[in-house]
Amino acid sequence: MRKVKRRVKMSKFEKLLYTLAITLVLIAPISIVFSKATLAKINFDVEKQKKEIAAQTKTNESLSMAIDELASLTKIEEVAKTQGLSYNNNNIKTVE
Repeated sequence: MRKVKRRVKMSKFEKLLYTLAITLVLIAPISIVFSKATLAKINFDVEKQKKEIAAQTKTNESLSMAIDELASLTKIEEVAKTQGLSYNNNNIKTVE
């Protein structure tokens, strides 16, 4: 006797399930790699911004020190003398 091989027919639902499973198996690694690449880019941008903030903070501190130097009484008196101004104590009036 010969054995007869029968071919099992898949229903539309089974074909849909197999197609969905294969699609998920192919898409999952791609999406993981994409999300990791996006995360790495965002981390790179964050570090770049941190460096820029640190540089700007140093600049702000040095400018603040320069302002303090220029606003000192000795510097004001020096500039006043070079501009031909003089200190006249009799001309000062106080308001209460």
